[in-house]
Amino acid sequence: MRVAIAGAGAVGRSIAGELLENGHEILLIDKAPTAISVERVPRAEWLLADACEITSLDEAALQRCNVVIAATGDDKVNLVVSLLAKTEYGVPRVVARVNNPKNEWLFNESWGVDVAVSTPRLMSALVEEAVSVGDLVRLLRFSHGDANLVELTLPEESALAGTQVGDVEWPEDTSLVTIIRGTRVLTPSQDDSLEAGDELLFVAAQAREEQLEDLLSVRRET
Repeated sequence: MRVAIAGAGAVGRSIAGELLENGHEILLIDKAPTAISVERVPRAEWLLADACEITSLDEAALQRCNVVIAATGDDKVNLVVSLLAKTEYGVPRVVARVNNPKNEWLFNESWGVDVAVSTPRLMSALVEEAVSVGDLVRLLRFSHGDANLVELTLPEESALAGTQVGDVEWPEDTSLVTIIRGTRVLTPSQDDSLEAGDELLFVAAQAREEQLEDLLSVRRET
């Protein structure tokens, strides 16, 4: 898979290193000569150019990329790169870094963003996930379809504890994708039972989140 990363700072280089280890072809783009550090990520391609300029993106052959990651420290730049990647070059997947949480509402399909990653929001979500039982925690937002990756740790008193996955009437536009049980990561089947303490990961429409939380947190009758 060919991936172009706009922004060759610490974040961009770190992403590039991870993706290279996984066997992907990486192009790093930055307009600052001081950011071009080929020796830090020697297996990547490097391009000294302004990723907000069409001529630069032509040179980068963005139309050949499967994914574009807008990873600069400037939200305005990330939005422009995302919009150009999607509308001018038809890149299938555009991921954008959100630096200021106040700008998160802009990072959506209208600006060509498929997935917006806000580091402050993600860190706070991970803290909530670690300490919350019975509360739905939003981990990641997907722009297309207005869906989110959400997590809930099933409480001891939940009426669904001991229930098989296939017997639960899940809300519409909701999919249980993973059950984390201790050190195990389970791909849920219809016959799997839900257990108290399970970390349940869903992809769910935002409009269904409250309904999902109510379903999972409802208490057993005593």
